[in-house]
Amino acid sequence: MNLLVLLPRVPYPLEKGDKLRAFYQIKELSKYHDIYLVALQDGTLHPEALKKLEPYCKEIHWVKLSLFSKASGILRALVKGLPAQCGYFYSNKAKRKIQKLIKRIYPDHIYCFMIRMAEYVKRHKDCHTTLDYQDVLSIGMKRRCEKAPIWKKPFFMYEYQALKRYEKNIFSCFTNKIIITGIDREMIPHPQKQYINVIPNGIDFERFNFVKKEKKYDLIFAGNISYPPNVDATLFLAKSIFPKLLSKYPHLKLCICGAHPVQAVKALDCENICVTGWVDDMAEYYAQSKIFIAPLQLGTGLQNKLLEAMAMKLPCVTSPLAGKPLEGATHNINILICNSVDEYVEAVSKLLSNENFYKTIAENGYQFVKTNYDWEEVGKKLEEVMIRD
Repeated sequence: MNLLVLLPRVPYPLEKGDKLRAFYQIKELSKYHDIYLVALQDGTLHPEALKKLEPYCKEIHWVKLSLFSKASGILRALVKGLPAQCGYFYSNKAKRKIQKLIKRIYPDHIYCFMIRMAEYVKRHKDCHTTLDYQDVLSIGMKRRCEKAPIWKKPFFMYEYQALKRYEKNIFSCFTNKIIITGIDREMIPHPQKQYINVIPNGIDFERFNFVKKEKKYDLIFAGNISYPPNVDATLFLAKSIFPKLLSKYPHLKLCICGAHPVQAVKALDCENICVTGWVDDMAEYYAQSKIFIAPLQLGTGLQNKLLEAMAMKLPCVTSPLAGKPLEGATHNINILICNSVDEYVEAVSKLLSNENFYKTIAENGYQFVKTNYDWEEVGKKLEEVMIRD
């Protein structure tokens, strides 16, 4: 069928979780359908982006978000009581392009990726539609509001309430709804949320393939280091957990690996802490590390970084917030879940000092993701949702 896919970002490079999910979904869906892609772009388009997407798309259309379109879109959203981020990603130019494309190709199905794109096609009647909530953005915003400086709280509170309303109201505007985890589904503020289909993320096991390498780092944390939940986790790790570990293991090395580190994270770089910034091959850094640690305290959804690390046979130490969405993962069996600084220190110490325990957690984690998070199977589940209507 002709499948129109609408994205808030061109899904390359794969430095953000939403880009990764979109890229691999397109790759899998293209095996059975003609993909017509419309994606927004905030900033400069990566020179390799279109080349990477062309094998999977019949047509690619991208629209650069101008400063004027972002400002006017946010103003439009505030006037209507919509979330500011829905306004940020709303462009009249993109709206016209989408409407023209619909009239020309007569799509059999429209796939809308995240509620940020819902305004373009909500209540579209000429074909079936699917909305990927991805995460519960309202809950993520609420958690940010709770930790924000007092002068930021009014904006975060507005955005939380607007997102909560929108997540509920947009439900009836699409034929199908999907989300990454069952935990997130339970937090969607709609009485029929049980009808949202859970479609997880997957792992590219060719890219994240276990290899034995000399270990340069004892601990590694990875992700988009400009994303507030990752910034918060990095600072918590470096300033609260790592000093206690250093007192026990003075030669311990921590690698903070990921795109766009903010200044507060860059300032952490020192003899025992390496802040890499963007790297071309994340798998190489996983292979050079002993333990993956992700003390996330903000955000929602499934953490791809945990799946990648487990696929590389790194034992993972994380928080309940990040661990619970890995449905079926069990503390002390295939992952370590910690509630306090002392528990993180104890977990890492046990992995460093007990080789058998280290190998057990690493192997069990690998088998867990191998069994549950395969992109090909994820693609089949998504296609089943789309074609069963």
